Amino acid sequence: MSEIRIAGTVNDSIVDGEGIRFTIFTQGCPHKCRGCHNPQTHDFNGGIVVNTDGLLEKIKSNPLLDGVTFSGGEPFCQAHGLAVLGKEIKSLGLDITTYTGYTFEELYDNRDKNNWGELLAVTDILIDGKFIQELKDWTIKFRGSSNQRYIDCQKSLKEGRAVETDI
Repeated sequence: MSEIRIAGTVNDSIVDGEGIRFTIFTQGCPHKCRGCHNPQTHDFNGGIVVNTDGLLEKIKSNPLLDGVTFSGGEPFCQAHGLAVLGKEIKSLGLDITTYTGYTFEELYDNRDKNNWGELLAVTDILIDGKFIQELKDWTIKFRGSSNQRYIDCQKSLKEGRAVETDI
């Protein structure tokens, strides 16, 4: 398959999207949001390089999973590798949630650059927007600050605009 740089994984997460999830924390983030929950993922030279075949085998070995979450770091900095992995994940019948510091509009308008469109194409739920410490909200599910949106990515791609969905 391909290689990606990751900070780590969590096998049975219940906080990174709906249901039981395998979460991949990508390494490298240009946003460097103040108060970030994962500041160790910011350095593009940190973490470890892994073959996505190994990640896919771990995912396949867990029959309890509802889906896979790409978190960070910034997944869209490794869009192609994650999209390749994402196609394999989708073939297993699992859904994909992707966290990003970019907005859907930024990603959509630049979908032909940096393979962003490839990763959007395999993403079911997109949680977008930078973490803003002043808007931190413990009461919203799966998001850190109230500016971040929970988006139906496939419907949004069809309509050419961000379509928010309820959790």
